[in-house]
Amino acid sequence: MEAQGPPQLALPDLAARRSRLLGDSSRRGVVLSTASTVVVLAVLLAVFLLAPGSAQVRHTFLNPADMWKAFVGDPKAGYYSVGEALWLNIRMFVVAEVLILIVGLVVAVIRQSTGPVLLPLRVVTTIYVDVARGVPLILIIFALGYGLPALQLTVISDQSAAVYGVAALVLSYSAYVSEVYRAGISGVHRSQVAAARSLGLSQSSSMRYVILPQAIRNIIPPLLNDFISLQKDTALVGLLGSIEANKAAELFSDTVFNYSSYVVAAILFLILTIPLARFTDHLIRRDQARRLAGAGQ
Repeated sequence: MEAQGPPQLALPDLAARRSRLLGDSSRRGVVLSTASTVVVLAVLLAVFLLAPGSAQVRHTFLNPADMWKAFVGDPKAGYYSVGEALWLNIRMFVVAEVLILIVGLVVAVIRQSTGPVLLPLRVVTTIYVDVARGVPLILIIFALGYGLPALQLTVISDQSAAVYGVAALVLSYSAYVSEVYRAGISGVHRSQVAAARSLGLSQSSSMRYVILPQAIRNIIPPLLNDFISLQKDTALVGLLGSIEANKAAELFSDTVFNYSSYVVAAILFLILTIPLARFTDHLIRRDQARRLAGAGQ
């Protein structure tokens, strides 16, 4: 009799078995990672609770009663609501974000231009980017917040501390965002530019209709990362006297001699920044999936 080999599995059976193995491996990985995370957090919590000064730290930084007082505020007692003060941070963030997107784009387009007419502007924008990125943000805030009022100019010297703070944020962050724009513009393949020019489009039209749409789509994740930092840096405007969340927390701690207000401010900032961070991760994953799908075609 002719010897028979091992039974052959059909392709659908092999695919199903492979899928089950991969699924089991993935579930085991999730279980192990979750268990290890829980163990590490439990150990850290135990170390914190068993530390000799744990009770004092919890009373100073994590006092529920003081955290609630800081959140709701009491102007008669000499301190403001951290929750209401956060609204100023949000407004400064929104205004600064819009202005930064506009100023950063203008600076990037000027620096990417090649015409001799714009040479003076290219020199000016290059110096601006180098200076704005090289000087710490806190120094720019002090320079504008205290320098502009001292000039005693009409309109310019009569603004609130929040306006000067937003101007400092725009001045600093626009330099960084302009470089992000430039990276996106440089990342567009030169064949796209050549194709646009071959269709009769001018340099400005090619930039507007062909290059910028592709560049902006590629730089959305890094832009969002910059804006996460921007949301946090609005707290620095409190150095000029504006009652934003961090300043309100400082007033509470100076009045009550308890630092729980800073924890409240930190939690509120996390509530704002974590969803934006997760949205950024989602965009990055979607962009990677799009690129892989394009590469596989």
